Amino acid sequence: MTEGAVRLPRERMALLFAVMLVTAAGNTAMQSVMPSVGTRLGIADVWVSLAYSWSALLWVMLAPYWARRSDRRGRKAMMALGVIGFILSFTLCGAILHFGLNGWLSGVMTMSLFALARSFYGLLGSAAPPAVQAYVASRTGRAERTKALALVASSFGLGTVLGPALAPLMILPGVGLVGPFAVFAIMGVIVLVLLRTRLPDDDPRFAGRGEVMADPYGGSSNAPMAAEDTAEQPVEAARLRLRDQRLRPWLLAGLIGGHAQAMVLGVIGFLLLDRLGLRGDPDAGAGPVGLVLMAGAVATLLAQWGLIPMLGMGPRTSTLWGMGLATLGVLPIAAGSDLHTIAVGFAVASLGFGMFRPGFTSGASLAVGRGEQGQAAGIVTSVNGAAYIAAPAIGVWLYGHSPWLVWGVIEALTLSVVVLCVFAVRKDAV
Repeated sequence: MTEGAVRLPRERMALLFAVMLVTAAGNTAMQSVMPSVGTRLGIADVWVSLAYSWSALLWVMLAPYWARRSDRRGRKAMMALGVIGFILSFTLCGAILHFGLNGWLSGVMTMSLFALARSFYGLLGSAAPPAVQAYVASRTGRAERTKALALVASSFGLGTVLGPALAPLMILPGVGLVGPFAVFAIMGVIVLVLLRTRLPDDDPRFAGRGEVMADPYGGSSNAPMAAEDTAEQPVEAARLRLRDQRLRPWLLAGLIGGHAQAMVLGVIGFLLLDRLGLRGDPDAGAGPVGLVLMAGAVATLLAQWGLIPMLGMGPRTSTLWGMGLATLGVLPIAAGSDLHTIAVGFAVASLGFGMFRPGFTSGASLAVGRGEQGQAAGIVTSVNGAAYIAAPAIGVWLYGHSPWLVWGVIEALTLSVVVLCVFAVRKDAV
């Protein structure tokens, strides 16, 4: 078999797919039940949202380190470390919430310990995605690499759909809202055992150049519009800086639009509890929240897997129309009083954000030369992650002060990206 046709066995691809799927599904399932958990504990919404921030910051800081570490220690070892971080985080978080919901811990102590336990995912869980991508990139030929990496990325996206869909079914008698934590921890153990016993040990021969995925708390995949040859060594280039004029408009668009998306995701669960009158019965809130998040995830995948490739959208077009749709989608979310209206608005906004994110990512990539691709990918990854450190908590804080204030800020952010694309970004080349 020629180098261009080298491919991974199906069993190995299925295992790598499972690693990414379980972690993404687990995190979005957690996201769908946490507003109800916070209400049951009597904790202000903003503190529930802040519990994710430390983990997101650790993810942004450590994912590049674990990617480099996998070049020396091996991809399998880093995948296992990431899954261990996932299991440890979910087990501890579930146990802490169980004690808190049963009155053995105060609400403040429960959320403080939850944030600490959640940090294990940002600390160790961030080792798995770059290792999976590097494993695939270094063991497939050119002809199969794009397809294989797209499949890996799709597992992350599929997990964001399955997590909210499965979470309400995991709220079992006797464990209640802690059910999703227990079930996904068990799934993580199964994946870890299969990873240890079925995936051959590896000896990395060269550095994998894959893009570092964002923390799945974002609830959307971050698929690039075209896959790079991630196993190829880049040409030497001067150090890229954030002030580079070629990147500046794309980075501004990514930072502003990313904050708008993070605020919407941070607020939506609490808004549903209020609009549907479920603050008095928070256990019933996981179902509607999960349904809306699932609608948004499906719309995101429709944009990234369907609309962008089918319509052949370039970076500027994708970003401009994406943020225009997001601006329209926020309106029914802000004004809606029933589940159907809010779900439709969230789906339209998510469709827009799903077009925007690959547009900004590929725009930054095309703005620089081939030898600068690795640096550009690192900068884009940092911008993507930065939005989820504080923006969800800021959005919830604004929502707590005025339900209309947060939507006004989000609309201002999305419209700013539209204006930026119209006046500061070159039209796509034909």
